[in-house]
Amino acid sequence: IPFRRAYVQNGRLIVRFANVPNQLRGSDAIDGKFAKKYLTAKTLVPRTPAWLRALGLKPMPLGLDLSGGLDLLYQVDIKSAVKQILQTYTQDASRALVEAKVPVAGVSTIATDGSAVPNAIRIALAPKADVAAAERALAEPLRGLTIATSSDASGTVIQATMPAAKIRERENYAIEQNISILRNRANQLGVSEPKVERQGNDRIDVQLPGVQNMAEVKHLLGQTATLEFHLNDVENNAYEAQQSGNVPLGDKLYTNTSSGMPILLKREVIATGNQLTNATVGESPQGPAVNVTLDSRAGENMLRTTKANVGKPMGVVLITKHNETREVDGKKVTREVTTEKVINDATIDGVFSDRFSITGLKLGDAQDLAILLRSGSFVTPITPVSENVIGPSLGAENIHMGMMALVIGMAGVLIFMAIYYKIFGLVADAVLVANVVLLTALLSMMHASLSLPGIAGIILTVGIAVDANVLIYERVREELRKGVSPQAAIRAGFEKAFSAIADSNVTTAIAGLVLWIFGTGAIRGFAVVLTLGIATSMFTSLMGSRALVTLMYGGRRKIARLHI
Repeated sequence: IPFRRAYVQNGRLIVRFANVPNQLRGSDAIDGKFAKKYLTAKTLVPRTPAWLRALGLKPMPLGLDLSGGLDLLYQVDIKSAVKQILQTYTQDASRALVEAKVPVAGVSTIATDGSAVPNAIRIALAPKADVAAAERALAEPLRGLTIATSSDASGTVIQATMPAAKIRERENYAIEQNISILRNRANQLGVSEPKVERQGNDRIDVQLPGVQNMAEVKHLLGQTATLEFHLNDVENNAYEAQQSGNVPLGDKLYTNTSSGMPILLKREVIATGNQLTNATVGESPQGPAVNVTLDSRAGENMLRTTKANVGKPMGVVLITKHNETREVDGKKVTREVTTEKVINDATIDGVFSDRFSITGLKLGDAQDLAILLRSGSFVTPITPVSENVIGPSLGAENIHMGMMALVIGMAGVLIFMAIYYKIFGLVADAVLVANVVLLTALLSMMHASLSLPGIAGIILTVGIAVDANVLIYERVREELRKGVSPQAAIRAGFEKAFSAIADSNVTTAIAGLVLWIFGTGAIRGFAVVLTLGIATSMFTSLMGSRALVTLMYGGRRKIARLHI
């Protein structure tokens, strides 16, 4: 199988192929021999020369419209995030009242002030309850909420309402945490330069340049997974419980198991995936394994459990959640689907605490499980809204057409300036080229993704930059017509044109900054290039152009005429 080059970068072996068919053949060959040891991913990577890689230099990343890939848009259920925090407040309030021995008639969540979702907790006290004691007990668990005490026909009611600022804070927290989780998953999939950013109030845009295994990526990005560890019930028969439908008290019957046989597990949870600090894929005598590391609290609980239950079986339950959209009565209804499967049921053959392995998995399942566990669970459910697949062939055509537009546009400007302003026009041409070089360098240093709107921004920047030179040169011509000496005309041209150049560029920069701050996707890409281009054009047109002109004419005592 022919390949172009192979090299190691950031702990990964990268093998470059000339075309997709050879890439697929190479991937199959590597998987056939090394699938148990290594995880492979088919993707696109930059063609950076070895000497540039040795210097630690990185190319400018390309956007989806240039490199091809997958663009996914997710909707975040921010209402669920508010419900979750209210539920936490409800549990804390109930616990505090029980500890303070204050009798309660009921605790519930309600919607106030026309809110579409619950935003307050209503606590109905028993008729003879001590109101002052209840208020003291609730002061700490309900801190941050607006608490009001009133009376109705049923008795005293304490209402705790979440302020609008706290609701927005919770919604923003849910969005930012989900963005972090999606970004972690995209990074662990081996995707080059993933872009995950907020779009609007409750949506997240995920751009994955160069992705080719799209079905697998979508499955891993949108899925939520966690683990639970339970002891097996060795005293009761799982088959009898399945046939009779009578599950022993304190047990739970699982029929979805890796062995295909029903299993009874104790409901008491030894440890959960939320207490997991790391998960990696490894090898064991039984085959592929997921090496798990728990936090200290879960590790202590696991140590106590294994000490007391050596020789007894323990089950590992994988809980996955994903949103499913179905059409019911002509309407699309989205619901969260939870699947629980016993992926491992092994005997505890020794005492362990915070480090152990889960075996009995296929290699692909072990790799997916490790990625999902490492990236964590979503704070609140996300639902896919749209997906756009962009082929790399379209990206190549876009790059070619964009570069042709840039070359033709610059060539026209350079030729015009050289003919119309003569030597001064050549100076303008030099600073225009320098402007494009500086702009490209800034974009590369900032690691900003270059897209078609970005190329359009570069072309527009060339026009803005040459406009400043035109203003300066016309002012020099005007001074020469007044009979001013050439050197004085040069000085006056730069000084008097500065205010007009600054005013026009500042107003354009304001528009660019507004687009940069409030825009998303292609709009922001255009705004980034435009704003940076204004800064570089100001520098090259005023300082660079004046430096070259001064170098040419500043050392002469007498100048007969200017070639302008």
